[in-house]
Parts: sequence; C-alpha cells; structure tokens
Amino acid sequence: MAQFDGKTYDCPFDCFIAVLKGKWRTDLLLALAARPRHFRELQRILPGISAKVLTENLRILERNNLVERREQDDPSGMVEYRLSPEGEQLIQVMEQINHWVGRWLA
Repeated sequence: MAQFDGKTYDCPFDCFIAVLKGKWRTDLLLALAARPRHFRELQRILPGISAKVLTENLRILERNNLVERREQDDPSGMVEYRLSPEGEQLIQVMEQINHWVGRWLA
C-alpha cells in the first residue's frame, strides 16, 4: 500500500496519479525541476494561479516530502522552494513517462 496526503492507496500507480492530480501540480513540479524558486517567481511563471492555490499545492507537496521550503538567512525573509530528493526522483519518472508517450504517439 502507498500513502499520499493522508490517503492510503492499494495500487501504487493510483497514488502516483494522486500526486499529479490537479490543474497546477505538474507545472509546479516542472518549474521547480528547473531550479529552486521563490513564491513570487512561481506566481509569475504560472500565470493564472492564485496565491491561495499555489500555497495549498506547495504545502501538500512539502507535507509529502516532494518539495522543501527554505527560509533565507537575510533580512528579506524570502522563502525558496526546491525539489526534495524524492521530488527529483518523481521528475525522472515523469520524464520517462513523457518519453514513452512521445514514442507511443509517433
């Protein structure tokens, strides 16, 4: 059995789908795959996402150890988000699936 965000899944693939479920989650993960980013930067590169939805998705991903939140040690108090090692592994799986789909559709 697998767990994500407090729910238990009998099928690991169903859990994988739950991780990616939602309008913004894959875009958010891919944005963080490029490099760590600040909240406002994520808002700029994901046009149309509200601050509330972005915060909710970041919290879900952080709570499930896919994203890490780091506060800057300077007076600005800015927060940086980056993929955790588990999040980086997820990106590799997503890239493999994208590659498979590209071959399948060709």
